[in-house]
Amino acid sequence: MEQQVKRIGVLTSGGDAPGMNAAIRAVVRSAVGRGIGCVGIRRGWNGLIGSDFVPMDTSSVSHIIEKGGTLLYTARSEEFRTIAGQDKALATCKLLGLDAIVAIGGDGTFRGALDLSRRAAETGYHLQVAGIPATIDNDIGCSHYTIGFDTACNTAIECIDKLRDTMQSHERCSVVEVMGRHAGYLALSVGISVGATAVLIPERKLEFERDIVEKIRRARLAGTTHYMVVVAEGAGNAMEISHQIHEAVGIDPRVTVLGHIQRGGSPSAKDRETASQMGYRAVRAIAENFGNCVIATQEGRLAVLNMEDALKMTKEFGMERYQILEALTNNWGGI
Repeated sequence: MEQQVKRIGVLTSGGDAPGMNAAIRAVVRSAVGRGIGCVGIRRGWNGLIGSDFVPMDTSSVSHIIEKGGTLLYTARSEEFRTIAGQDKALATCKLLGLDAIVAIGGDGTFRGALDLSRRAAETGYHLQVAGIPATIDNDIGCSHYTIGFDTACNTAIECIDKLRDTMQSHERCSVVEVMGRHAGYLALSVGISVGATAVLIPERKLEFERDIVEKIRRARLAGTTHYMVVVAEGAGNAMEISHQIHEAVGIDPRVTVLGHIQRGGSPSAKDRETASQMGYRAVRAIAENFGNCVIATQEGRLAVLNMEDALKMTKEFGMERYQILEALTNNWGGI
């Protein structure tokens, strides 16, 4: 017999991403539209442990779709990894009468949600969970696209376009580090979009002569006097790479680490719409008792995946996109 869903909680966890507020808005309004109560859990799993919550309705999520960050705040929780921490979180769920939780974040957020649901089942408490993928790195295995990626790309592109103006004026090389500790999706997308001379990603082992020096030389022979090297943070240290370039070809690069600026800003149309669709589908899945799921994008369409299966999935990095970059820069030096 299906359980009637009366109240759900929504939280954001892990690194923030533009579009999280749009997802929260969609969850709250979709729930209220179905006659389901909604509670916002602040500061991720830490908030569930510490009973940091706020009742939410349609008016509480007005005028947030265009805002970056997350109005529910976010955090990582070591305590929640423990059984004791999960029991505290579960006690809050029981106190609030939560039938389900929508967790917005990455793989770690989803694993935490699944652990909590399993712990609830062990104690005889039925708690559904649904995950919405949100990370600027776009590195969640089960989903081809994650909320925040498009906005982060656009932010980095805007910054690099401005850097190019001064770089061109002084005939310099610029080494720009973007986020991506374990994945090069952001760096490669940005690199192609700005016409970078070279792009370094974790998925491709760095050969300094081939990947940087030779490309700068070809660019110079083609008449280019300014160069752009985009580095994913997981592919190497931007400052060290700058020193190596100076030693190899004698030019004096300037290093820019974009850092957390990539996480901020008003979300793009793509991130707003994707977040809205995912929030709606998450509530629908819970209302239909298809709990313990992830709302993912597969081949450009939304799919409701079993969370346990989703966490086992991986996605292959599309190296053909790197080949596109190579074709457009090898003989012309980018730009």
